[in-house]
Amino acid sequence: MYFNDEHEMLRQTVQRFVETEINPNVEAWEDGRTFPAHDLFKKMGDLGLLGITYPEEYGGMGLDYWYQVVMLEEIGRAHCAGVPMAIAVQTDMATPALAQFGTPWQKETFLKAAVMGTAVFSIAVSEPDAGSDVANIQTRAVADGDDYVINGSKMWITSGTQADYLTLLARTSDERGFKGMSLIIVPTDVPGFSVSRKLEKLGNHSSDTAILSFDNVRVPQSHRIGPEGQGFLLQMQQFQKERLAGVVMGVSGMERILRLTIDYCRQRETFGKPLIENQWIQFKICELLTEVEALRQLAYHCTRVLVAGGDMTKEVSMAKLKAGRLAREVADTCLQFHGGMGYVEEYPIARYFRDARLLSIGAGADEIMLGIIAKYEGILTR
Repeated sequence: MYFNDEHEMLRQTVQRFVETEINPNVEAWEDGRTFPAHDLFKKMGDLGLLGITYPEEYGGMGLDYWYQVVMLEEIGRAHCAGVPMAIAVQTDMATPALAQFGTPWQKETFLKAAVMGTAVFSIAVSEPDAGSDVANIQTRAVADGDDYVINGSKMWITSGTQADYLTLLARTSDERGFKGMSLIIVPTDVPGFSVSRKLEKLGNHSSDTAILSFDNVRVPQSHRIGPEGQGFLLQMQQFQKERLAGVVMGVSGMERILRLTIDYCRQRETFGKPLIENQWIQFKICELLTEVEALRQLAYHCTRVLVAGGDMTKEVSMAKLKAGRLAREVADTCLQFHGGMGYVEEYPIARYFRDARLLSIGAGADEIMLGIIAKYEGILTR
């Protein structure tokens, strides 16, 4: 119903890539707390996987978002969450605003490099005192002639130690709240930029995450995406694709771990029979598979709205909220059904249990999603 032969050809390409280029290296990358983004992204760029929806003139395929859904679904089946997350940052978090609102020069200079995989991009929005509260960011970009001079810091930045470019949200005026912000492309090889610290996280170990510092960083104003002062609005639009990407990959991850648990329960015998013959286990797994399928269909609905040019903000917020909470339930239930094996690092469920927790925090915490839904439903009085 949703996918044709061309979609399935792309699916097979991504499946082969995951099986040959990602999964065999997951253990080493997890242990090393990073993965070689430049090498992996160049391989993806050569296959056209980093610009599926972006214009052909900038190296993309020019296809609709259903093809991107296929890519995200298969990337989401990788044996870790860190690498898929970094890939999604490149394709659905740091570049959508650039592709939609950037100038031809910006697209030729920056978007093309992202699509070809010759440059690694990060999205730099969150700060030590402003995570989900984006309107409270303090990083400043002060106009000085034809340049901006940037001071401040950013935190929780995926691929922060490897990025060549940052899509940075900074204050460009003294207006309070969400007003007066702009999105600016910042190269990381400029004087004054530094990686303050690489963060050690509970999960997503294969993805490097960093605190970034800006000390009188100077970039041309020509690097600003869209009109000055419109950065918050552009970022809010960009967030919707980020959340949809997280949901789509999350569904694949949940399905993978549930199938793995089914196989384990078939093989594991207790009290003289396989665990899977326990009706409680059968029914609980079936309940979770049903919820995962319902979430998949909500994600597909969001995709239909997106492709039709509509506003999916409420629906994708619902999907993101449900995905974070369902991933936690899947992780906890599947670990329980694995028993002691679920608690050791040598078995995949332990990694999934750690990685899945981020889905309720990243790209807007559950509480932010609830606030958005309340606003769209007219429940909020202000």
